[in-house]
Amino acid sequence: MSGLRDKVVIVTGGARGLGAATAAHLARGGARVVVTDLLAEEGRATAAEVGGVFVEHDVTDPAAWRRVVDTAVETRGRLDGLVNNAGIASSQAIEHEPLEHFEKVLRVNLTGVWLGVRAVIPAMRAAGGGSIVNISSAAGLTALPLTSGYGASKWGVRGLTKVAAVELGRDRIRVNSVHPGMTYTPMTAAHGARVGEGGFPSAALGRVGVPGEVGAVVAFLISDAASYMTGSEVAVDGGWTAGQVMMAQQIPH
Repeated sequence: MSGLRDKVVIVTGGARGLGAATAAHLARGGARVVVTDLLAEEGRATAAEVGGVFVEHDVTDPAAWRRVVDTAVETRGRLDGLVNNAGIASSQAIEHEPLEHFEKVLRVNLTGVWLGVRAVIPAMRAAGGGSIVNISSAAGLTALPLTSGYGASKWGVRGLTKVAAVELGRDRIRVNSVHPGMTYTPMTAAHGARVGEGGFPSAALGRVGVPGEVGAVVAFLISDAASYMTGSEVAVDGGWTAGQVMMAQQIPH
């Protein structure tokens, strides 16, 4: 992809699933990727596959964010992009979801994104600008049952993205959100997702997405090809949120 050559991009939750697919798309376009995750063994393997650097990383820890940004700048010389992909799911009715779990989901999915946006601003400003892509969800575009913590966090990511885009535009730092629908990842596979035609009739395209389809859109938004896009929310959901949401038991990424 044009407009990615030599860009230095951090991808959180990059060990597998959407993060790994995104790292691969960025690397194929010529970007230099810093892969972060709590899954150290898988993260190192992904980083090796894409010719990148791996940093073990808890996105809820401000000190860990400083280490990640410092690693990017020290090993690659600059920082041009951030993909806030790390996240966890929840699948419980409001009346049954423990407060501790609700707060944990918000801490990882929303506070972790906020910490990441805040952490990269100085380095991107020093580089003359940059691009941040926050991974929200179809659950951040519409109300899905059994996703109180997850949905609240993903709606929050959507709103945070717009605030950051307005605040950082004059620094030439673009901020956009991507909203995957049901996409086949280790997380959604545990909830019964399966690939293939007819596997997801709630979506207009009738199937579950695959990580590379989301990764390609994220790579585009990081690239200079999306230079006039900021504050945008991009649904990559097979038309799921364009129509009536009929599914109550499965959770999107």
